[in-house]
Amino acid sequence: MMIRQAEEQDAEKFAKLILEVENTSNYMLFGPGERTFNPEAQRRMIQAFKADNHSNIFLAEAENELIGYLIARGGSASRNQHTAYLVIGIMQSHRGSGVGTKLFEELFAWTDNIKIHRLELTVVTENKAGLGLYKKMGFEIEGTKKDSLLVDGNYINEYYMSKII
Repeated sequence: MMIRQAEEQDAEKFAKLILEVENTSNYMLFGPGERTFNPEAQRRMIQAFKADNHSNIFLAEAENELIGYLIARGGSASRNQHTAYLVIGIMQSHRGSGVGTKLFEELFAWTDNIKIHRLELTVVTENKAGLGLYKKMGFEIEGTKKDSLLVDGNYINEYYMSKII
């Protein structure tokens, strides 16, 4: 497995990966079938992130197939450029195999070279695997976003988590 930064030529595979992750998880913002396949949107995102030295997209690749991603969106105002909001997704067939840990390790190496001081994310409170990974990687729960998402007619809570680097 290799972890690397996204390039424009990854747009189509990246778009497919995002759909695969969303279609096999109840813990993502978009549920199965809510997002349409749009490689051009992913291409624009990759371009924008490459132009912003506070944002990045990391991809996990195995046998020429994308199996996971970690998106770090840096703050856009002078007062929050030291922060990055994270979204991670891993193909169902590779969850629990160390892909998330490797993605975070690459993220932490990247933050050493730029002025990111705070990483933040949200996680559905019932997502025990995700919560375990984030705690293992040094994130702490700051609070609970009550009734944050509506999934299958039920309101669910999310934890707001952060890590100070």
